[in-house]
Amino acid sequence: MHFKHPEILYFLFLLIVPILVHLFQLRRFKKEYFTNVRFLKALSIQTRKSSKIKKWLLLTCRLLLLTCIIIAFTQPFFESKDSKNANNELYIILDNSFSMQAKGKKGELLKRAVQELLEETPENVNFSLLTNSENYWNTDIKSVRSALQNLKYSATPFQLDNIMAKIKAHKSAFKKDIVIITDAIGLDEKQLKNSDVTDSPLFIIPKAEQKNNVSIDSVFINKTLDNFYEISVQISGYGDDFKPIPISLYNENKLIAKTILTLETKKKNLNFTIPKQAFHGYFSIADNGLSYDNTLYFSISKTKKTNIISIGEPAKSNFLSRIYTSEEFNFNNYTLSALDYNKLEEQDAIVLNELDEIPQALSTTLKSFVEKGGNLIVIPSAISSVTNLNSFISNFGNLRFNSLEKREKLITKINFNHPIFNNVFENKVTNFQYPKTKKSFVLSSSSPAALSYEDQSVFLTSIANSVSAVAVFAAPINTENSNFQQSPLIVPTFYKMAMNIQNNGVNALTIGNNNPHLTEVSLNKDAILTVKGSDEQFIPIQQILNNKVKMTFNDYPEQAGNFSIFNKKEWVENISFNYNRTESDLASANDNILSDYKTIESIPSLFDTLQTDRTDNQIWKWFVIFALLFLISEMAIIRFVK
Repeated sequence: MHFKHPEILYFLFLLIVPILVHLFQLRRFKKEYFTNVRFLKALSIQTRKSSKIKKWLLLTCRLLLLTCIIIAFTQPFFESKDSKNANNELYIILDNSFSMQAKGKKGELLKRAVQELLEETPENVNFSLLTNSENYWNTDIKSVRSALQNLKYSATPFQLDNIMAKIKAHKSAFKKDIVIITDAIGLDEKQLKNSDVTDSPLFIIPKAEQKNNVSIDSVFINKTLDNFYEISVQISGYGDDFKPIPISLYNENKLIAKTILTLETKKKNLNFTIPKQAFHGYFSIADNGLSYDNTLYFSISKTKKTNIISIGEPAKSNFLSRIYTSEEFNFNNYTLSALDYNKLEEQDAIVLNELDEIPQALSTTLKSFVEKGGNLIVIPSAISSVTNLNSFISNFGNLRFNSLEKREKLITKINFNHPIFNNVFENKVTNFQYPKTKKSFVLSSSSPAALSYEDQSVFLTSIANSVSAVAVFAAPINTENSNFQQSPLIVPTFYKMAMNIQNNGVNALTIGNNNPHLTEVSLNKDAILTVKGSDEQFIPIQQILNNKVKMTFNDYPEQAGNFSIFNKKEWVENISFNYNRTESDLASANDNILSDYKTIESIPSLFDTLQTDRTDNQIWKWFVIFALLFLISEMAIIRFVK
């Protein structure tokens, strides 16, 4: 037992007062002798014994009464088992990512967690609340009530290590209690490394009852016909036993197509045919799982020809004119002597086709061209010097030409995950007719190969920056040195290399992906582009690049949807944003890695545990009660004991 005011115990010396009074009242009787009192002798002895008992009882009650009063003023208590952490600061981390839309026993996981915080958090408890997108430091439940009631799902995935870093950076003289409310989707051991054991993190893991979920993952143009686009939408199913669900296609919020989707496999592609014109709409499904991934917004711009120049001998460039047809491209070929440098900035892609030597002036111009969003394709000449090639290619990245090998090699491997071949092939082909080269340079590159020789050396690779790419061949591909021009690979390879790396015909950006977006528009230096949606507008980070503007959106917009880009009041381009689909798999919750951490069932039990373990057991009230009982006992003794 401990005392808050132990100095009051000195007043126990006052107990000597009732003892002295008692001793004074117990002085000896003086004997007086009377005649004829023989019959009164027994009565006298009995009365005297009764009086002594009464006085001893009164003394005991008064001593105990005074003792209880004194001890009550010292405020005695029994120390709690976790009293050393009673002054800890409380930090509540609340996961408001989209996976918390899943439904538990009492509704959506996030909404239920918010409701329990509002109902169960004591008003006198100070804490800090951190979510994926918001921070509220040193607050209480009254102050954040409105913010919690209006808390929205965040497009930012739950990253525990980032939030823990914020808490550690928040300096404090006290220890910290960290409570983490999450469904554990996306949680891994790497994130947990930043959870210091001394911070005593507690996890509350709400469980989803419904694990099935269907997600719209992507959309792309599968075929381009004369007057129509055949667009494919990819659907993913997570779970088992899916019921047929409706899928709808909207353009400018008008329903243009609808069908029933049956998932026989985990992933499925559906094809829709739409007119070959500008499109600004979305796909939508309705399922019983998460709702954030049920809509995919996308835009298709009006068909615009791509400008391409080939620099080299006309005889060696004839195959390019058959690939870059007039229906989709504005293609021109120039010899080096006839090249107009002023036209280079107007191009979308430039092909250096077996130049024997690359002049310094052209090298400088092409470096600026690539930095401003242009694509470059480099086909070396067999008589080019390695020094000249390396001097030129060093402008773009870590790639190096080595000696020329004069031996025949087969091109046998396709990297289907490379940006050049991404979404080009429906199936991964391994038994195609292998093209070959007679002479080739040895390429050293830190970038992955798109096409490789049989000895695993590089035939084609690319160096990508944020807005463009430089594709480099290891060998000349003229008909004397190679049969690559007769290979089925020639068309998709050169087609994809010429197109901008972010342009697959469909505009569907991901919120939080910092890859820049290029918009073709000519602006003066003071002009600013604005992105506007139905409920939100913002000004992105932007840089003017000749006839293009490079924009970076960071974490904007906050809500997915169809947007438009404006130069003041003038419409420039349609653009669409979607949430990242990283949390669609509800079965990926990894709560097994929390075996070394404390878990607790719910928010009410959290505060009950903290109060029970850290609240001292105050017992001064019991001493007040005992004092009253002894006072009543004393009054009863005085009245009823003779």
